[in-house]
Amino acid sequence: MDQAPGKNGEAENPDGETAVYLFAFARTELLPELAGPGLDGRRGLVGLSWQDISAVACQVSRRDFSGPEGEGKMQDLVWLEPRVCRHQELIGEVMRYSPVLPARFGTLFSSRRTLKSLMKRHYRLIAGFLDRVADMEEWAVKGWLDTEASRGRLLAETLAGHAGKLASLLPGRRYFYEQRLRGGLDRELRIQVEKIARDLAAHLRPAAAEFRERRLHRSPSGKTGDLVLNWAFLVPRRALADFQARLQEAAAVQADAGLILEHSGPWPPYSFSPPLH
Repeated sequence: MDQAPGKNGEAENPDGETAVYLFAFARTELLPELAGPGLDGRRGLVGLSWQDISAVACQVSRRDFSGPEGEGKMQDLVWLEPRVCRHQELIGEVMRYSPVLPARFGTLFSSRRTLKSLMKRHYRLIAGFLDRVADMEEWAVKGWLDTEASRGRLLAETLAGHAGKLASLLPGRRYFYEQRLRGGLDRELRIQVEKIARDLAAHLRPAAAEFRERRLHRSPSGKTGDLVLNWAFLVPRRALADFQARLQEAAAVQADAGLILEHSGPWPPYSFSPPLH
């Protein structure tokens, strides 16, 4: 895949106006000759190889990703969306042939030489990761809780459990006792969710090689409930049917508790990729 500087009419960044955009690392012997557009639809793909690993990349305008112009474009969905889609599409195409170490959107290098230097410096780390994720896929699992409904159910259960005590109190004391019970609901709900999460993770992990907890974020508009679980599993392809069966079983059980489980994949192994500096 290695291309010489200047192929396709592009120079090796003589004026600092361009940068090398990295999509992913993959196994050289498994990759076909990739063709087609890079990120912006104008520049083609660039391949760089070191020993038995290849970087799938392209050239981009540096100003698109840095400085005031770059900051503006990162906020412009009309500009951003097709490039994010192309980034994901390209990595998905590479995944059809080889295990991948995916780069985050916007990963830039000043030149091919700089990128190749990183490949040499981190060869063992990159090659070891490609070996580790061979025949594996990342699957995302998210859990959405209707917090208000769950709090209401918990309140009803709590009041029912203290019905005898409440009936024995005078109205004024009963009011303050109820308020104290209500005040502990959020803590009790959090404890319940943490227990559900532990039990659910223990149920799913036997079908996965690795597991990661990811950062929780705000629910998108129109989404019912709060995101309380955001997990990634690295699943061997041979164990995928078992993993999905376990997830389906857990989803049926947790729906009664107000926890809706969603899964998606396969994804490139972003959540398990090592940082490269």
